[in-house]
Amino acid sequence: MHLIEILLPLYDNAGAPLPQELYAQVRERLTKAFGGLTAFTRAPDEGHWRDEGETKRDDVVVFEVMTESLDEGWWRSYGSELERDFRQDVIIIRAQEVRLL
Repeated sequence: MHLIEILLPLYDNAGAPLPQELYAQVRERLTKAFGGLTAFTRAPDEGHWRDEGETKRDDVVVFEVMTESLDEGWWRSYGSELERDFRQDVIIIRAQEVRLL
């Protein structure tokens, strides 16, 4: 079993809030493709990173799905779509193997 997490920003690179319909589209697509999802949207998480000597910050929400198989090509392609739609240089999508207890 694989747990896939997508970190989605609340603001574009210019600081403008992103439309809520983008998140609804992601929820619908992932639910249809994987039968469900978990969305951590109530209190945004903070992402911090260094870029050219400066610390940058993002407010993000996390969407998770679980799947038996991991189609890395599909996720790379979907990540590129998300980068375009959310006007980001990079959208973090990470996967890990999990064991259900």
